[in-house]
Amino acid sequence: MEGKRAEELAAEHLRAQGMRIVARNWRWRGGEVDIIAKDGDVLVFVEVKGRENSNFMRPEEAVDQRKRLHLWQSAQAYLQGKPWVPVRFDVVAITPEGIRHIRGAFGEEDVRPSP
Repeated sequence: MEGKRAEELAAEHLRAQGMRIVARNWRWRGGEVDIIAKDGDVLVFVEVKGRENSNFMRPEEAVDQRKRLHLWQSAQAYLQGKPWVPVRFDVVAITPEGIRHIRGAFGEEDVRPSP
């Protein structure tokens, strides 16, 4: 599935869940975040993964430690100079079978390097 289409479906899904989209494809020198949304008072950084089929790997399995670290650093960059707000990291996986929204897919403990 084309990334742009997957992101559009994810944004529609998030809105249907009552979330407000704050930014799409937010860029900074360290990369890009697919979607930033508000879920009540929580700022949510969303990684969107789409697959034409999930025969080999579910889309959310592609959000490895490196990608989690990237999202964590992106959140820090986005929030720099802004008042403190609670944050969450979600993954929205899109396949022909449907949409899986993994809320709180990872936290700070999941971005630390392994010993």
